[in-house]
Amino acid sequence: MIIMETIIQQHLLSFTKKSITLAQLEKLMPSTCTYPEFAACITSFESQGVLMPIKSKGTNGKHPSLALGYRIRTRPLQEEFHAELVKARLRLHPLIQLEPYFQLSFAHWFDDLPYLEHIHHYLESRPLPTNHAPAPERSFELVGNEKWITDLGGKELLERIGLWDKLRIIPVSDPLMFAINPSRLYAPVQDHFIVENKTTYQALLPVLPESAMSTLIYGVGNKIVKSIENFHYQYPVKATAHRIHYFGDIDHAGVQIWHRLNNKCQAKPALPFYELALSKTPPVGKNNQLHAKEALEAFSAYFPRDLQNLMATALADGQYYPQEILTTEELQTCWRDMRWISMN
Repeated sequence: MIIMETIIQQHLLSFTKKSITLAQLEKLMPSTCTYPEFAACITSFESQGVLMPIKSKGTNGKHPSLALGYRIRTRPLQEEFHAELVKARLRLHPLIQLEPYFQLSFAHWFDDLPYLEHIHHYLESRPLPTNHAPAPERSFELVGNEKWITDLGGKELLERIGLWDKLRIIPVSDPLMFAINPSRLYAPVQDHFIVENKTTYQALLPVLPESAMSTLIYGVGNKIVKSIENFHYQYPVKATAHRIHYFGDIDHAGVQIWHRLNNKCQAKPALPFYELALSKTPPVGKNNQLHAKEALEAFSAYFPRDLQNLMATALADGQYYPQEILTTEELQTCWRDMRWISMN
């Protein structure tokens, strides 16, 4: 009965229409549920004012009788859900932040609750860890499943409840590939330059000591979005600030890579490199890439209006600007100019 009520409650809270038929409700019944059990559940929702019988639809003629159609009032369910969250906030460990669930659906809460119980027992039984541990190890300690953090949404849940940083978890991702400029190791402000492709990395590597960069990072396309999580583990250099600059292809895929990376670590587009690329004649291609309106708008906002229009027109016409559009000499000359860092 409780399981049946939970299934219907979850469905009604996510249902977009204002009415529902009895046939639709019957489809939610588990195979083991009998009609009397189902009828008792629906009658309970009627008494709560959640399901209001539509008299004009008639009844099913069974005993007990149920209406063939119902109007839905989710407010009582929302109030019940929020009351449950308030009780859970008092019951679960105080380090577990439940505030985000007041803005999420009941389905989120229902799916996450078993893991929240595991995390509660973990925190009740020991202090917060003082040592870092790989994600699979910490995942097994928390919920008994080594893949929960990496493959089953555990990282997102831990971030949601404010525990990701506190649990000292080492992300599982490919190591970050980069070269170090030894002359910049003790700079109070550290600048780091990420390039999307290997060709650009190889072109800039010989002049790294002549630049104002502390590191030159090879992004390996999309992999940088995950591997950047290892940055502070692989480069534990203390500084007042670590600033990240990025240069990639100007096409829909390249802009999406930058956008996902920027959401993680605030990677500023290296404007002088992009502006130099945009001064070239773009080739035609990449017509099969998915368009990313939000990413392109965020990326374009760094550029003056004329270049925004140039990019938009070029991409709309199936053109693109690969990093390789710049020669090694052009890349190195641009990089040696220290002024662009303060401009960027």
